Amino acid sequence: MAAAAAASASTAAAYFYFLRTPPPINKVEVGEDGEVVDSKILQYCSIDKKEKKSVGELEQDFLQALQAFYYEGKAIMSNEEFDNLKEELMWEGSSVVMLSSDEQKFLEASIAYVSGKPIMNDKEYDDLKQRLKMEGSEIVVEGPRCSLRSRKVYSDLSVDYLKMLLLNVPATVIALGLFFFLDDVTGFEISYLLELPEPYSFIFTWFAAVPLLVWLAQALTNAIIKDFLILKGPCPNCGTENTSFFGTILSISSGGSTNKVKCTNCSTEMVYDSATRLITLPEGSNA
Repeated sequence: MAAAAAASASTAAAYFYFLRTPPPINKVEVGEDGEVVDSKILQYCSIDKKEKKSVGELEQDFLQALQAFYYEGKAIMSNEEFDNLKEELMWEGSSVVMLSSDEQKFLEASIAYVSGKPIMNDKEYDDLKQRLKMEGSEIVVEGPRCSLRSRKVYSDLSVDYLKMLLLNVPATVIALGLFFFLDDVTGFEISYLLELPEPYSFIFTWFAAVPLLVWLAQALTNAIIKDFLILKGPCPNCGTENTSFFGTILSISSGGSTNKVKCTNCSTEMVYDSATRLITLPEGSNA
């Protein structure tokens, strides 16, 4: 727990420091060609849509900045750039810069442990960390690392929500096909309901048609794929992200809570554990 707590405490210090840092003073300079340059306008704040980053890219930059500064001891952006990035994420409503009560408790426990005044025992700490992992918290996710106690190289797993969402696409297409078929069979009675005057059309669409399609799509997906989960994580050897499917397809199980995965880049054999959300290397592997 000592190594994990130390890393988490560093992350905690990062969050508490940067979230409490007052906004920097805006500086306006004049370029050589006489053009006014605002130093606070960065790439992610630019009004140029070609250069503006998505919220996901901004969140990735935010987390990379924290990890680089407190895990690797180097800064990949200035304090002013980090503050601007934090403000942009808060403006976009990102949850990455907002901490839940459990996340705050976890960071407080990490700092208290490092300072020699623990506020919870090892079991409570590990249970809280595991619960945050299951909830998809970014606070407890770390990259590839080595445990001196177990002499194993491992890294954390996270849920690949995009791929899990894509699993519902085939069922959604089928549900839409059945919807249009039913509309055709009934002599376009459903289309007539969709074209009713407001607010009846709105009520029928969003409180009847759409929920029915969503329910039908989920029912079709769950009939074929049960208890499915897609996890992703970096290879402990080369850092390449790999994914693994857990679940049952047409009564054929993927193999329980652990899967053996071969890295797509370096071909390293890995073990994905959905229960602990960890990637480990088998005994005898060279990392």
